[in-house]
Parts: sequence; structure tokens; C-alpha cells
Amino acid sequence: MQITRLASSAVVVVTILMLSASCDTPKSISVKQAISGEKNVVVEPLNHNDDQRMKYFFYEAVEQQNKGNYDAAFDLLNHCLTINPNAAEVYFTIASYYTELGRDSMAMHSMERAAVLSPQNDIYIERLALSYINTQNYGKAIDTYERLYSNNRDRTDVLSILAQLYNQQKNYDKVVSTLERIEQVEGSNEQITLSKMRAYSLKGDKKAELNALKQLSDKYPNDLNYRVMMGNWLLQNGREDDALDEYEAVLEQEPDNVSAQMSMLDYYKQVGEDSLAQDMIEKVLISSKTPSATKIHILRQVVDENERVGAGSLEIIRLFQRILAEPQTTPDMTELYASYLKLKEYPQDTIDVVLEKALEIAPDEAGARLQLIQSAWGRKDFDRVIDLCRTAQQYNPDDMAFYYFMALGYNMQDRVDEAIDATRRGVAVINEDSNKDLVSDFYGLRGDLYHTKGMLEEAFAAYDSCLVWKSDNVPCLNNYAYYLSLTGKNLQKAEQMSYITVKAEPNNGIYLDTYAWILFMQGRYEESKIYIDQALKNDETPSADVIEHAGDIYWKCGDHASALKFWQQAVDKGGDSKVLLKKLKQKKYFEK
Repeated sequence: MQITRLASSAVVVVTILMLSASCDTPKSISVKQAISGEKNVVVEPLNHNDDQRMKYFFYEAVEQQNKGNYDAAFDLLNHCLTINPNAAEVYFTIASYYTELGRDSMAMHSMERAAVLSPQNDIYIERLALSYINTQNYGKAIDTYERLYSNNRDRTDVLSILAQLYNQQKNYDKVVSTLERIEQVEGSNEQITLSKMRAYSLKGDKKAELNALKQLSDKYPNDLNYRVMMGNWLLQNGREDDALDEYEAVLEQEPDNVSAQMSMLDYYKQVGEDSLAQDMIEKVLISSKTPSATKIHILRQVVDENERVGAGSLEIIRLFQRILAEPQTTPDMTELYASYLKLKEYPQDTIDVVLEKALEIAPDEAGARLQLIQSAWGRKDFDRVIDLCRTAQQYNPDDMAFYYFMALGYNMQDRVDEAIDATRRGVAVINEDSNKDLVSDFYGLRGDLYHTKGMLEEAFAAYDSCLVWKSDNVPCLNNYAYYLSLTGKNLQKAEQMSYITVKAEPNNGIYLDTYAWILFMQGRYEESKIYIDQALKNDETPSADVIEHAGDIYWKCGDHASALKFWQQAVDKGGDSKVLLKKLKQKKYFEK
């Protein structure tokens, strides 16, 4: 057999050896007897010779294990057991090997033997207990953890596991008694009391559940949250009047207690006091004491209910306006309002006013600013796009998106140098956590800008970077392939890139034109004609360049009449290159 790795750590083996019992060990293999502390027949100690031999081979097994020689270590451990079949430390160590080999029953047997032979060794007992849990043998797990706790009366973590196991077994009396054992060590607290209440609830003992809550409330009379909890329990159990007394008592002491207000809201809903419930909603939403997250949660519920009953939006908008009339410390509410207006298809300029307010509250709120950029882009207000990005770079200097959109804005205004500068500054903030798609598009834009400036080496380097971040960036592949073909070099590479774009978007006229042109540059004229025809078919308004390409391809295919028509159409479309005009004037093909 071959063992490649171990599930348990080898570094603790020597320590375990020191901890293991070597003398007064029980001979019985009854785990329940061993872990319950019953005394059994004492095993006779090994003679000195055998004891030294066993230790030697065990230490050698540890050494081989630490070197990664697991097969040799496994054989040595088995040899140890031939010398001393009652060596607990050997059983404990070899259990990991059986687990690795998939021999789970042997692994469990070895763990049990280790615990039987050394019932006071907490490491063995705890590992055995975990093994029982992993195999869903919860009864044995409980017995084993109880033994572990008897060895360590201060280990409340063991009691916590026992409480969970008893709960899994639906033994709620044991759950409660185990939690009480934790209280004896740690004292009572909210978490323990709530756990006891859950146990009483599952048991159906309402009286005990309420008494546990009363004890907690009485212990901490100045913590009004416990009185609110008391009211909530009463409300859930149909005692509305008693619940109301608790809530009112809390609000008398703390009128802005959010927990009590929220519970009072539940009370009004339960007893059908809809108008009072609405008043409480507004009170909670307008209060500066209410956490922003709570307000958002309530408003979402109100909006969902409003949508469910098919009510109009005016009441919700009025509520938003009342809330926003109060000072805001976060932009959350304004952004939620903007989202609601967008949902109800309000005019974009109305939404923009709300988003601008969000930026007044938090100038570094990237989400609101990006929405404003999108709105300005839709209006083709590129000055506004650039201005928003410039301000964003002061508050969000590491957010690459704002450099990207600034570069796009400059590019739309033919301010190429400024666009390149924006990409230069944007590249500096790229890191391993950056959005890969955006980084890829960023480099693609950078490549286009460099090409516009005639900086081919820089352009192709940028395209290469683009494809490193996203190898299937189709727009980049198309531009890279086309510009590469214009150089007349690396046409095979250009064809491979262009082919990917055609496969990805077979009806894209621009991509079809690029592929047709690359085939043309390779002298594959008949093939290129197939693709240029598809390009013209799929592009309702082909550019002068595409139409000129069609003329060139048709000429090379021998259809000179069609070629002349295409060249004329290219001129009519605005094509004015010297080569195009020369081809049309002399009625023959010339290379560019």
C-alpha cells in the first residue's frame, strides 16, 4: 500500500507519547467502560527490554513520518503493536493512516483503543468524540464528551458541544441541565438564557420559557432591551395587552428607543391599528436615532407592500421627501430614493437631482457618481462626464473606473493626448484585485488611443496587455487584428484573432469586414468575397472603408464592374482618400 499524506499533524506525536499512559491501563476494550471511568484489570507492564524496543521503533516511525516516508512509518507503527498491543499512543497515531487509506472502521477502532487504553488522555478522548460526530454516532459522542468534561470541569466549550448534541437528540431536559452547568462556571448571561428559552419552547414549556426571560430582565433592570424582549414574547404568545404595557413602559423611559418602537409597530399591525402603524413607521424613519440600516429595511418593506397592493407611487415619494428633509449622515436613503424613482420610470433629470444630493452628503460615494456619469453619457455631455471623473479622482483616487470614463470622454472630444494621460494615471492604480473585465477594456482603449496617434508599437503592447487580462475581449481582438493587417505583417496571427470575433458574433458586419480584409491581404480573394458579402448584408449603414474594401475584393475576383460601383458608393459615403479617388478616376485597382 502507498500512503501519500496524513490527515492529522505529525508534529504532535512526540507530545502525545509523553502524555500517554504506560502502566495502569485497562485491558478491556469497552469504550463506554473506559470513558465512564470504570476500573478494569490492570495490564502488566512491559519488561524493560520490550519497553525500550517499542519506544525505539515508535520514535523511528515519528522520524520517518516527519520525513514524509509514510509507508515506512506505517510499517513501523504496526511493528510497535506486535511488541506492545496495548500502546495507546501507537493506536492514536496509526488511526490517521487508516483514515488516509479509506479504512474508516479500522481508524475508528484504533481511536477507540487509544481512548480505552488511556482514558485520562484528553487529546485521545476529544479526537474520538469528534470522530463519533463525523460519523453521526451522536449517542457515543455524548458519552465521550461527558467523560472529557469529567476530566476538565472548567471546559465550558465541551458543555456547549454537549448542549448541541442533546438538542440534536431532542433531549431538551439535558439541554437545559447542560446550560445550567455552563452557568455555574460562567454565570448567567443573555446567550445562555436565550438558549434555555429555545429549549423550553421546543419542549412546549411556556411557563419555564417566560420565567427564564423574567429572570434575565430582573437581573438587568437597567437594560430596557430585555423588557422589549419580554414584550415580544408576550405579543408572540397572544398576550397583546401585557406586551403593550411592556412597550409603553420602555418608551416612557426612552421615547426614542428604536427596538421598542419597532416592536410597537409589530403590535399595531397585529391588532389591526393601521393608521397608528403608519404613524409609527414615519416616526421611526424620520428619527435621527434610528440606524440607517433599520430605515432601509423598513422602507423596503413599505415599498414591497405598496407594490403588492398596486398602490400609486405618490405616497412613497412623499415619505422619502419627509425623510430626506431631515439631515442625513449617509447617502443610503438618497440612493434608495433614486433607485425607486428609476423603478417607477421617473425622468432622468429628476433622478439626477437625488443623486447629486447623495454626493453632497458623501462626495466619495462612487455608486451615485457612476450613475451620474452614465446619465451624462446618455446626453452626450462629455464635459460633464470629464468633470465628474476629475472630482472623483480626488475622493476615489484608486478607483480605476473614473480614469477609464475620463479617457472615454476625452476620446469622444478628440482630445487624444488628454485621454492617453488619463489612461496612464489609471494604469498606475491597477492591482490584482481590480475588475479583470474593466482592466481589459482599459488596455483596449489605451491601444486604440495609441493607434490614433500612430504609435503602433505602444498600441500593440497595450492590446497584448488587454488580452492578458481577458483573452476573449472581442472588440480588442477585432481592432488588434485589423490594425495588424494594415501593416502587412503577422497576418496569420491577425487571422486567428479575427476568426475568434466572427465565431463569437457571426452577424457583426464590422467583424466580418475585418476578417474579409485579412483574407484579402493574404491573397485569398474568393474566401474574402464570401465574408465581405456577409458584412454588407449584416451592416445597414456600412462605412466608406467597408464599401471600399468590397470594391477591392470584387476587383481581385475579376468583377471589375461591381468594383467600380462599390468605389463610387464609397466616395458618395464620404470616402476621400487619394488612393480611392485614383482607383475611381483611372478605373483600376491600386494598393494603398
